[in-house]
Amino acid sequence: MALTTEHVLDALRSIIDPDIGRDIVSLGFVKEVTIEDRRVSVVIQLTTPACPVKDQLKQQAVDAISALPGVEEADVSMTAAVYTPANREGMIPGVKHVVAVASGKGGVGKSTVACNLAVALAQSGASVGLLDADIYGPSVPLMMGADEEPEFDGEHIMPLYRYGVKLMSMGFFLEADRAVVWRGPMIGKALQQFLNDVAWGELDYLIVDLPPGTGDASMSLAQLIPITGVVIVMTPQDLAQKIAYKAVLMFEVLGESAGRPVPILGVVENMSGFVCPKCGTVTHPFGSAGANVAAERLGVPLLGIVPMDPTVTAAGDTGHPAILVEPESVQAEAFRSIAGQVAARVSAVSMAAQTSS
Repeated sequence: MALTTEHVLDALRSIIDPDIGRDIVSLGFVKEVTIEDRRVSVVIQLTTPACPVKDQLKQQAVDAISALPGVEEADVSMTAAVYTPANREGMIPGVKHVVAVASGKGGVGKSTVACNLAVALAQSGASVGLLDADIYGPSVPLMMGADEEPEFDGEHIMPLYRYGVKLMSMGFFLEADRAVVWRGPMIGKALQQFLNDVAWGELDYLIVDLPPGTGDASMSLAQLIPITGVVIVMTPQDLAQKIAYKAVLMFEVLGESAGRPVPILGVVENMSGFVCPKCGTVTHPFGSAGANVAAERLGVPLLGIVPMDPTVTAAGDTGHPAILVEPESVQAEAFRSIAGQVAARVSAVSMAAQTSS
């Protein structure tokens, strides 16, 4: 019996996307099937270039096609186009997903995670923006090595551009060492301008670095636009767990008040065990396994663990994210893995919301 496209599609239906929980054919990932004699070529389009299981899915597809009778060669090409939610109501024009990076308390390395996450997503091939929503204590200008004032084209503020990422921060408009002394409504107005009056263009992901705690910026963001999801950054100690839990509860309340859910994508444990560079001994200054406990309690995934290393802080202080300074380091690999997990969760949450609506 001659091999047909339907035979190939039937074979590929055995491949399940682990994040979405459905087969790649019903998800519409299989875009082209070409059969020439005993050679089968397939194009599979994933929902993000940062897909953490891209190689796994490709190998599964090659194996499934190769197992078909009469096939001598299976050629699988993997492409990606970030999933665009069908319901665009209230969203920033051109921006597909808004991902907030939050923490219940300060000093946990939230901005470090946000900057490295943005750069890692950009390195994967996604179009990325990074909004520093910490009006009182903006960190993005220093960590991303950008300090000039953005230009204005008469209608929009033009974001700065570093390491493949579009940037906006209140820090770009402040004189050195000048403090912002504003009340809540002014914070909301500034954030609204950064969301709507900046020429973000076409973005797959807009990463928003929120200030620590449960204040005005988080409330304003949830009210102004639909948030695809939130990444919670914490350190391992018990106190951080409890405060992170309060942050999650805050987003649940904000989602209810805004009339749309604010999904928690998962938890990142930063400043985990420290590996001695001389003897290799691992110590845990802030305890261990805290994020595992927090993720289990909250019912969300543990997106990744970033080991403690002085070079991460030093890199940020010089305006170069750690993922660029030491790309082969354990920390850089952790940030890349976290970016893949975040991208996968964004796709899964968005597609689930679309299916249920």
